[in-house]
Amino acid sequence: MTAPLAIAVDGGNSKTDLALVRADGEVLAHARGPMSSPHHLGLDGSVEVLEGLLADAEHAAGVSRGEAVLATLLLAGVDFPSEEEQLAGRLEGWAERVRVGNDTFAVLRAGTERGWGVAVTCGAGINCVGVGPDGRQVRFPSLGAISGDWGGGHDVGLAALSAAARSEDGRGPRTSLERSVPAHFGLTKPGEVAAAIHFGRIPARRMLELAPIVFAEAAGDDVAAGIVERLVHEVAALARAAVTRLGLADEPVEVLLGGGLLRSGDGELRGAIEAELRAAAARASVRTAASPPIVGAALLALDELAGTADAKERVRRELGARVGAG
Repeated sequence: MTAPLAIAVDGGNSKTDLALVRADGEVLAHARGPMSSPHHLGLDGSVEVLEGLLADAEHAAGVSRGEAVLATLLLAGVDFPSEEEQLAGRLEGWAERVRVGNDTFAVLRAGTERGWGVAVTCGAGINCVGVGPDGRQVRFPSLGAISGDWGGGHDVGLAALSAAARSEDGRGPRTSLERSVPAHFGLTKPGEVAAAIHFGRIPARRMLELAPIVFAEAAGDDVAAGIVERLVHEVAALARAAVTRLGLADEPVEVLLGGGLLRSGDGELRGAIEAELRAAAARASVRTAASPPIVGAALLALDELAGTADAKERVRRELGARVGAG
């Protein structure tokens, strides 16, 4: 008897992964495409990207629309129940059951088999989710500055350009970012970068590209180090708030880190986050999720389909190999 089919999606602000998997862990197809966040594309734009990826995956696997019993879609920019319901309604033909949630849940499930813990993801933006042993959830709006957020790749990149500009004109301390930031864009001065953004020659979204430069410069530059330190504070603050609100301050809670920004850091970044968090949760441990988030989305689907431990290990192995580091 053929094992039930599931559709798994991890949709971020830079790329989207979709996989067709069976409840026995077999991976039938994997497709990758551009961002699918409704926050940036709107609902129609998000659905268009997702429909295209599903069509590609179904063609590759030789399956038809409607064969899946479950679709689990975890997307950035889906932060409120009303947004989950709207997207699920547009995709109800995908499977017998359609589940929509935030992509931070994929990071959490990708990093642990315990079924509970805290996940913080930093990609273009920053978000956090906490799940307690009793199933209670803690979530954050993740709407940017209007909901108190700082720490995504855009924020870090903008901080780097701002510091570089202030170094150039004397309003702030001297920093090596004054040279490395414009050099990244093939320019010589921060003011040239600002003008290029203002006149549309450089898309503002390219601020995301500056985060790795900040990490690289932080070892020998106090200003860059200060930006990294602020990121550490923000990640730890989110995790601490989730742990505290779930009443897990005295428990051995796992905190999983995901997203391109945190993956581009090093062990010192993770260690600094853990050290700060442990001031409030002494038994907390912080680590980067070992599997890419699409694996977490697939595992959540297998959880609902009562997949065996062997099936879940197979998904980790086979889908993880196809996707790589994500």
